[in-house]
Amino acid sequence: MKKTATGNGPVIIKKYANRRLYNTETSSYITLEHLAAMTREGRDFKVVDAKTDDDITHNVLTQIIMEEESRGQTMLPVNFLRQLISLYGDSMQAMVPGYLEASMDSFRRNQEQFKSAVEGAFANSPFAEIAKRNLAMFEAAAEAFKPGQVPGMPGVSGAPVAPAASATESGDDVSALKAELARLQDKIEKLGK
Repeated sequence: MKKTATGNGPVIIKKYANRRLYNTETSSYITLEHLAAMTREGRDFKVVDAKTDDDITHNVLTQIIMEEESRGQTMLPVNFLRQLISLYGDSMQAMVPGYLEASMDSFRRNQEQFKSAVEGAFANSPFAEIAKRNLAMFEAAAEAFKPGQVPGMPGVSGAPVAPAASATESGDDVSALKAELARLQDKIEKLGK
């Protein structure tokens, strides 16, 4: 669930023609770095064009991703980007957002399961400290995939998605979800050939 500043909805950020961003919650000008930090914290916000009041959140989030990628913080492999670009205008384009969102949800659930398994396996052993450090590195690498971190990311929002599974689902449900994701990926690969 996305956090909001006041619980009354997303923080409104106004973008002016001079490219400046104004946070209406704090009554101050901010940068894209501030928006990236808000995203990492799970803060929900909406960016609107100050003149037209159009929602431009998607464009601004895409800009943040581009800046992160240009700084050497590459997370999106070239092959993935090429595949994603090739799907624009394709008959499968409408399925991609739901597939990507379901994949990210599955990744987050698997991350939590992995964390629990590692903590349980190494508790009270000489390897506990090593496991904690490895887990911290894993969490740092996966920080961008936490819930609410990439609202409006290209190809991740806008299409209906299957309901997210609960945290208490059985191993069979997880296996079924993995099988379904594999089936969808096979379909996408076959259509791309």
